Amino acid sequence: MTAILAFPAATQRPPARFLAELSPQQRATYRRIPAKVPYVYHPSFPSPRVGAELYGDDAEPIDVPAWTNFPEVPEDAPAPQAARAVLRADQEAMLFLRYNCARFRLARLLAAQRRRPTAARAVQMILWHSRAAEAHAALVRANMALVLAMAKRTRIPRVDFTELVSEGNMALLRTVDKFDVSRGFKFSTYACRAILKCFNRLATNVNRYRRHFPVEFDPELERSDYDLHRHQVQRDDAVDALREILARNRAALNDVERTVVLERFAIGTGGKGRTLSEIGRLVGITNERVRQIQSTALAKIRAVLDEDFLAA
Repeated sequence: MTAILAFPAATQRPPARFLAELSPQQRATYRRIPAKVPYVYHPSFPSPRVGAELYGDDAEPIDVPAWTNFPEVPEDAPAPQAARAVLRADQEAMLFLRYNCARFRLARLLAAQRRRPTAARAVQMILWHSRAAEAHAALVRANMALVLAMAKRTRIPRVDFTELVSEGNMALLRTVDKFDVSRGFKFSTYACRAILKCFNRLATNVNRYRRHFPVEFDPELERSDYDLHRHQVQRDDAVDALREILARNRAALNDVERTVVLERFAIGTGGKGRTLSEIGRLVGITNERVRQIQSTALAKIRAVLDEDFLAA
């Protein structure tokens, strides 16, 4: 059974005198305490002795090593790693009792703090909040391998392996919050089922998305065609200006120069321009002479265009 006590944030508009009694680090931690603290109830939590049994000097220390596996390249051979400590059933149950007991105590302190905020109670809230965070982190580290194992067994088209791991991690966080150790089941049984259900929801969402958006996103299609359009407009304007110059012979071209320009650049025909040798055979001169006439004619046309540009 999961219980939730919901109150306004414990740090909402506290008196200035109350804040002054806390250190800067304590104030920062106090502000991070959520307004809603869910927990899974256990009959032993109201007992005054449960705190000493779970957190006292005689309580067994449970050390869970940090998770160091990087799943970005699952196809590569895994690097050799130090052996990970596997939690015994009693250690796992102890961690869950510590986690939910800390949340239970924090929820009760929140209720009292809402009625009459005090610095002493705030210190207790910070203590139980830290204990809950430590137990939660230990439980997650101890079961991260479940996510990786389930992700390696799952294949969803068009879904990356890292995305599977990310979704599985979120499912693992949710299952740690909701697991009831008093029922006698192993957490791995509950977590693996929740992770696989999460993968099924992801596959359903991906298939639904593909039905609505069957085409892959292509960043090249999102580029603006303004520059291409502007270049085409400038080219068309230049061709129109050149046609007007040639039609009115504003550049004072002779017949040979006009013929070379028209044939070389296919102006007015819309086809492909002729080569220097083809124009040379047409006019009856050498290729080099055709090139010289072309350069002279283009220089005359350029001078007219410069005059038009400066006049504009």
